[in-house]
Amino acid sequence: MDRSAWGFTLIEMSIVLVIIGLIVGGVLVGQDLIRSAALNAQIAQIEKLQTAVLTFRGKYDALPGDIADPAASNFGLTARGVYAGEGDGNGMVDGISFNDATHHFGYVFGGGETMMFWVDLSKVGLIEGSFTGASPNATLPAIVSGSALGQYFPTARIGQGNYIYVYNNAITGISVPVNLLGLSATLNINPTAAGCTWCMASNPGLTVNQAYNIDKKIDDGMPTRGSVIARLADYQTSTGAGWSPNAAAASSATCFDTTSNTYSINQNGGANVNCALAFRLKVP
Repeated sequence: MDRSAWGFTLIEMSIVLVIIGLIVGGVLVGQDLIRSAALNAQIAQIEKLQTAVLTFRGKYDALPGDIADPAASNFGLTARGVYAGEGDGNGMVDGISFNDATHHFGYVFGGGETMMFWVDLSKVGLIEGSFTGASPNATLPAIVSGSALGQYFPTARIGQGNYIYVYNNAITGISVPVNLLGLSATLNINPTAAGCTWCMASNPGLTVNQAYNIDKKIDDGMPTRGSVIARLADYQTSTGAGWSPNAAAASSATCFDTTSNTYSINQNGGANVNCALAFRLKVP
């Protein structure tokens, strides 16, 4: 009898199903490994930046960006400006909106210490990349967006349009401003924006699960306390630095809820892109 006319036997069908199951399982395991590798790469990048800042502080007795003249010039770094926020050595990383004595703020981007922070670190070889376009005493001359942001900020290893930036701002429960590394999906720095020539626009760029797992591995896994917090710096499309999207009750639109102060990981499996993070600089 011609065997080609036969159908699959139950044994053959079982073997095929087992093979399909193994392939699907392998794909799922592979996806989990890719996601885990991305998280680990992001955590490693933050930790390397923290180490770079500590090394700079130990060698130059000042924070990158904040180092003042004549020390900056004597060490071969870019000469600083004469006003606050242009390299004043006060221990806080500020930016400037104008070249004068009053327009310096911890949440200003586009010029001053918040941009020179990366210039200094790259110039002394403590971080990868070359960030040379910023000025200590002038804001950017034109809008910077898309991949051009990588000339001013490090691109986050986790991808998804995220960049890393530095700023300082008061945090609930802390009486004085602290320096922070921010991580969010940065859209642009727009010196032509009406009434906000120093602003940065950004959106949440992490899923709830990603934010929770980064927080848990570095800190305590709680979004509103500790050295890692669910904070978003967006000064162009919002009112300023504030918490990532939240509400009293967790939902598919929240990064965390304010009742239990926990990440919304039970909403849609934590897959919604609702979170941005900030990491407190580990310097004295």
